[in-house]
Amino acid sequence: MSAGVVPSPLISGGPVVSLPTPFGRFHVQVWTESATGVEHMSLSSEQESEDSGTPLVRLHSECLTGDVFGSYRCDCGEQLDQALALISRQGGTVIYLRGQEGRGIGLADKVRAYALQEEGADTVEANEQLGLPVDARDYQAAAEILRNLELDHIALLTNNPDKVNALTGLGITVDRMVASEVPVREENRRYLETKRDRMHHRLLLAADYIDAPIRQS
Repeated sequence: MSAGVVPSPLISGGPVVSLPTPFGRFHVQVWTESATGVEHMSLSSEQESEDSGTPLVRLHSECLTGDVFGSYRCDCGEQLDQALALISRQGGTVIYLRGQEGRGIGLADKVRAYALQEEGADTVEANEQLGLPVDARDYQAAAEILRNLELDHIALLTNNPDKVNALTGLGITVDRMVASEVPVREENRRYLETKRDRMHHRLLLAADYIDAPIRQS
């Protein structure tokens, strides 16, 4: 952070350390929300960004089932892997947002929604049947982290126009969206179609079912 940047009273950053990963080495920093104590993490590539004017940024919402256990029900774990690999090569930052499990409804309610999906509901209908928001996420913390990192003019790795609109409303300039598509599988096809058709995500879903591992050793 340069001397000209005023730290946000809404969020505080810890020390910057180097983190070696299968995707490359990142500068990581933990950010703590002052009001809630929720902790987030930024992972910035040690590679200088190929586009210094609009560095690539991924806002990634925590997903235990996808990120940790490699669930095929969603695209989260694969999107995270894709983002880390791409940003490691091209430069940029991944903001890992905790407290956003299940688009903000929490782990227990996400699994309750899974149960309704197994009875025939899509992801939107399942949340509605539980009396929960379709998407309860807030990006205020993400915007504050980006400002602290002096990333207020970015290219956003996402298929979700709502993220662009949210960041724009919070004072972050998004120059362009960069697609983040993962393999279409039997297990995630309806999930992805619901994102496209009911949540207006920009997804092609052109390929037929693709059988490829989430993690590669």
